[in-house]
Amino acid sequence: MRWALVKVSLAVTAMVVIAFAVPLGLVIREMARDRAFSNAEREAAALAPALSITTDRDQLERVVASTGSDTAMAVHIPAGDGSEALEIGRRRTAAEDIAAVRELGRASTSAVPGGSALLQPVALSTGEIAVVEVFVPESEVTNGVGTAWAVLAAVGTALILGSVAVADRLGVRMVRPARRLVEGAHELGEGKLGARVPEEGPTELRLAAVAFNSMADQVVQLLANERELAADLSHRLRTPLTVLRLNAASLGDGPAAEQTRAAVEQLEREVDTIIRTAREAKPQTAAAGPGAGCDAAEVVRERMAFWSALAEDEGRKWRVAGADRPVRIPVARADLAAALDALLGNVFRHTPEGTAFAVDVHNGDDAVIVLVSDAGPGISDPEAAMARGRGSGSDGSTGLGLDIVRRLAESTGGDVRIGSSVLGGTEVRIWIQLDGRERAPRRRGHRGTVRRRGPGRLVSAFHRSRSLP
Repeated sequence: MRWALVKVSLAVTAMVVIAFAVPLGLVIREMARDRAFSNAEREAAALAPALSITTDRDQLERVVASTGSDTAMAVHIPAGDGSEALEIGRRRTAAEDIAAVRELGRASTSAVPGGSALLQPVALSTGEIAVVEVFVPESEVTNGVGTAWAVLAAVGTALILGSVAVADRLGVRMVRPARRLVEGAHELGEGKLGARVPEEGPTELRLAAVAFNSMADQVVQLLANERELAADLSHRLRTPLTVLRLNAASLGDGPAAEQTRAAVEQLEREVDTIIRTAREAKPQTAAAGPGAGCDAAEVVRERMAFWSALAEDEGRKWRVAGADRPVRIPVARADLAAALDALLGNVFRHTPEGTAFAVDVHNGDDAVIVLVSDAGPGISDPEAAMARGRGSGSDGSTGLGLDIVRRLAESTGGDVRIGSSVLGGTEVRIWIQLDGRERAPRRRGHRGTVRRRGPGRLVSAFHRSRSLP
């Protein structure tokens, strides 16, 4: 649209400039020609009184010299009674032209080398017709025409450039809001829920921006409600169900025990179905605004206090490291709690009783790392585990656990990695970026070490190999 406006303005202004400048240039050229020949006529008229009085050569030469144009003026006097023809000055025109002027009795012009000649008839006292010839050089005919045309060209160019500039600014004013609307739609489609469009520009585009922002707010609200529902189901249902399953496992043998375990398994399947249904929209976490976030150390201490009761019942050793000082991260408190519950629930669910586990918090200049490790049998295929975390919906798994963890890390520009822990089992590393910038995937460093290039590197922030209490 912007270039279309510029082209239209350029075409219209160019046509207007041509329509006015070309005729005006021709008029200026004619005016210069008329001015030159008017001056020649005045010079010829100044010689007429002298010719009406005398035809003496000496006197006429003095009169011609007094006019200041003796080199450009000539006088042709015909032969009279007893007198000879008289030629004063340099003749440039043909004799036929001079004779024609005498015969017709009116002035005329004739083209001569270097310009034109004005032939003016003058009546003598003897009744004869003398002809005054005034040479008008071409430079005098075109005097000032080139300058005038240059001025017209400059004015026309300035008008064209000015109209193009105005059209371009107008196009920018119209195109910029439309471009921002397109960019906002792309960002919203890519999952950037904070994308909004400035409500400015022409009325129609301003109304479109208002409608887009309203739609984006509604999408964010709907996704937030859906995500809150999924997280709430995971907090309120999966955690108590894990406790019920563990307690049912300790009931021993017997019909009642088997019925209880079967009922718990059926309830787990129903809860899994509900959670899958709530997660169909697959919402993405929006970037946290300035000042948002929580204290990761406080959340870790709180969730470990909850899970420690179950750990004592099952004879599990556990420890927490790095949670003795505040660690601010750009993640909502409920999101981090849900991620920790999912990982710790996996430890209790997929490792035998008595298996030790640990939670470490590594605080760096530009990233925070949360490590959840255990001494269980480990995960033979970490990539498959992460695939389930993306919602494959395999038996006995809703895909919510690792998916919650992954989305929490990726919302800050970080990632999640699964590997082998120093305790002999599984280690899940959550990399939470503090500056919000995208980063390339990292390779794991040497065992027990997390390496980070550039400023703020994290190198062996904690010695995870120290023994459990």
